[in-house]
Amino acid sequence: MNRFWFVLLLLGLFMAFSTSAFAVDVKVGAEYYVGGLYLDKTDVVNDTDDVSTAFFYQRLRVGTDFIVSPCLKLVTRFDAMERIWGGSRYWTFDGGYVPGPWGRVSVTGDNFATDMSAGSRAENENIAFDVAYIDYVSPIGLFQVGYMPDYTWGLPFGNRGNGPTAGQIKWTAPIKNTGFTVGFGYVKEVDRSYNYADPMMWGTDADYDSYRLFGIYKFATGKVTGEAGVLYLYERNANDKGGPSYYIKYVNALQPYFKAKVGIVDLQGEFHYIWGDVKMEGEVSSMYPNIELEQIDAFLDASANFGMVSVGGTFAYLSGDKPGTSDKKEGGFAHAGFDWQPTLLLFNTETVGYWAGPIWGFADAQVATPMSNAWFFQGRVGVKPTPAFDALLSISYATADKKPRTPGGREYGSKEYGWEVDLTGTYKITNNLSYMLGVGYLFTGDYFKGGDSDVQLDDDFIILNKLTLNF
Repeated sequence: MNRFWFVLLLLGLFMAFSTSAFAVDVKVGAEYYVGGLYLDKTDVVNDTDDVSTAFFYQRLRVGTDFIVSPCLKLVTRFDAMERIWGGSRYWTFDGGYVPGPWGRVSVTGDNFATDMSAGSRAENENIAFDVAYIDYVSPIGLFQVGYMPDYTWGLPFGNRGNGPTAGQIKWTAPIKNTGFTVGFGYVKEVDRSYNYADPMMWGTDADYDSYRLFGIYKFATGKVTGEAGVLYLYERNANDKGGPSYYIKYVNALQPYFKAKVGIVDLQGEFHYIWGDVKMEGEVSSMYPNIELEQIDAFLDASANFGMVSVGGTFAYLSGDKPGTSDKKEGGFAHAGFDWQPTLLLFNTETVGYWAGPIWGFADAQVATPMSNAWFFQGRVGVKPTPAFDALLSISYATADKKPRTPGGREYGSKEYGWEVDLTGTYKITNNLSYMLGVGYLFTGDYFKGGDSDVQLDDDFIILNKLTLNF
C-alpha cells in the first residue's frame, strides 16, 4: 500500500509541475510545392553529346511554433519528402568543396546540394529538421537561442535563409520612441573540437566563429516610408588550422542597406565592403605570403506600379579577383545569397543549381551557384489584368568583372555570361494555392568557352511549371 501512495504522490507532483506544458499553444505554417522542369541542354558546348533533362520534383517545408506564453515560444522547422519523383534517392562522392559565404567549405560523403539545408540530401528526401530555437521577448529585448536561418540580413540579394542553418545566440532590442533597433549575434559556423561524434578532431581552437553587430532605423516622412540598416560582421575561420602548414582566415564586412517607398516607386539597395587577411602559420609559413582580402558588392533595384502595369530594373555588381596578385584577393571569395533568384537559368541556385545541376560549358566553365565575379543588369515589365493573375517579362545581361582562369592558370577568352529572356505567369487558384508557368531562354555568352576560344556553343532554354500550397 505504501508503494501505491508513493507512486500516486509522484504522479501528482509530475502533473503539478507539467501544468504549464499542457497549456502550450501550437501554430503551424507550411509550404508544399510540386514542380515540373524541362532543361534543353545541361551542357551548352556544341557537340554530339548534348543532353536534356526533364523531371518532376517536390518539397514539403513545415514550421511549427510552440507558444508557451505570450513572450516565450519554441520555433521549429523541418523539410520532408524533398525528392525527384521516381528519381535516385541520393548519390555520394569521395570528397569535394561546397561554396560557403566567405570561401569554400570542405564536405565529404554527400553532394553539393547540402548548401541548401542544415540536413544532408538524403535526410531531406525523408525528413530533416533545420530550425529549433527559443524565442524569448524579455524586458530588455528579444533573445533567440538555437539553430536558426543564417546570413539573413537586409535584402534577399545577400541572404541565405534557404541555406544551411546554424547555432546562434541573437539579441535584438528597439530603442523606445526613436525608430531605431539594435542587436548583436554570435554564430558557431563550424566546430572542430574533439568530441564523441568526431574523435578524429585533434586540433585546438580550430573553429569557425562569426560575430555580428547591427542597427536598423525605420522612417515615415510624408509620402516616403522605409527603413535603413547597417551590419558589421567579423569572422575567424580556423578550419584549416593544424599540421606543419595551415592558415587562418580573418574577415570583416560592412553591409548597409535601405528600402524606401516614394509614391508609386519602390527603391531598395545594399552594399557590401568585405576586407580581411588569410594568415599562414606553422613551420612553413615563411614560404607563403599572407593574402589580403578585399571585395565590393553592390545591389540596386527600382520598380514602379502603374495600376495594372509595373516596370522595374535591377543592377548588381560583385568584384572579381585580379590576376597576377598572389598576395591579394580583390574579389570572388564571397557570393550573392541563395535567396536571390534573378533569372530562371543564370545564377538560379534553387531550380537549376539544386534540382537540375549546373549548366556546363567547356571544361570547368559553368553557372549555377550564387552570383559572384559579375556585372548584372535587368529590365522587367509586369502585367496584372486580374487580382488572381500576373505575368512578368524580364531581359537580363551578365558579364564577369574579371576574366576567370582555368585550374591550370589559362585565362578565359571572354567574360560574357550572356543574355537571358524570361517570361513567367502566376495564377492564384485560391488564396492558398497558386500555379506558375515560366519559360527562360539563354543566349549563351562566350564565357562558357572557358579557356578554348575555338569551342562552339549552343543557346539553352528551360520550361518550368510549379504548383504551390501555402498555409
